[in-house]
Amino acid sequence: MERKVSLKDIAQKVGVSTALVSYVLNNKRENRVSKELAQRIRDAAAAMNYRTNQVARSLKTNKTYTIGLIVSDIANPFSSGLARIIEDEAEQHQYTVIFSSSDENAGKSGKLIDTLLDRQVDGLIIALPAFAEHQVLYLQQQQIPFVLVDRYFPEIKTNHVALDNYGAALKGVEYLIKAGRKRIGMITYDTEVFTLQERKRGYTAALKQHKLPAPKNLVKEVNIKVEKAAVEKAIQTLLSGPDPVDGLLFGANNLAVAGLKCISAMPIKIPDDLMIVNFDETEALEFFHAPFAYIKQPLHEIGRLATRLLLEAIEKRNSITQINLEGELVLKVPSMPY
Repeated sequence: MERKVSLKDIAQKVGVSTALVSYVLNNKRENRVSKELAQRIRDAAAAMNYRTNQVARSLKTNKTYTIGLIVSDIANPFSSGLARIIEDEAEQHQYTVIFSSSDENAGKSGKLIDTLLDRQVDGLIIALPAFAEHQVLYLQQQQIPFVLVDRYFPEIKTNHVALDNYGAALKGVEYLIKAGRKRIGMITYDTEVFTLQERKRGYTAALKQHKLPAPKNLVKEVNIKVEKAAVEKAIQTLLSGPDPVDGLLFGANNLAVAGLKCISAMPIKIPDDLMIVNFDETEALEFFHAPFAYIKQPLHEIGRLATRLLLEAIEKRNSITQINLEGELVLKVPSMPY
């Protein structure tokens, strides 16, 4: 078996001390050495196929330099985009991210937390499903560094970074109202997830503030596993009859994709007959050639802030930080006629 290259081997090749090689290869900023010498050391390490001894590094620092990330569904464009941003931010601090999906199942998220902790991750960034409050309390009791992202539980004081979902929904519905819409519906998930409950609350508040009707039959809730047929049924119900809706808020991007596919097959003029607002941007909606608006979440800021808060928690900076960021209303203009 070929002998592994050591720091001493690199030091001898470059003609410097082993301590200096260790300093350069284990620090992002080499303030004590010239850029030219630091680059020579890194080039020598690459040419000699040097690999960091992670076990030795962990024993020395008491860290594994890994972060566990649990999202609802890594296939969802929002989750995958967020994961990429967190991965890039973590990499800048020499951390590796291990991804997993809870599938909106509290039992599965609990098992994933246990698995990640068994792997000795230094901390967790988690988008928890509904009914997972006990998992947050467990992490607090065990003094494990973690940050809740996108979802949080308002009754539990802990680090979180999320969208101001109430304000974002309020903004979206007010856009429809200012455009003259009088009968505005909403399609959302049937779930206790606080994020989505806040979107529904913002929708209702906007209607009440502008003295518009907010009957319960204008809000259609579908299973969070998203069945296309259920979304189509909700669309048909809201748009049929003598008094159809003239404005519609989709509570999540997957719902918008399924709903807009259904609407595009109907004899409805967008935006003349129906104006639409949805949450999040997704490439799938580029194929819907009609004007609509969407709430753009500050995804990069959410991911960067969540990662930085976690790294601060890992370094035992124990102050609680709770951040709710404002969403931006964006008008999507079609590239070709509908």
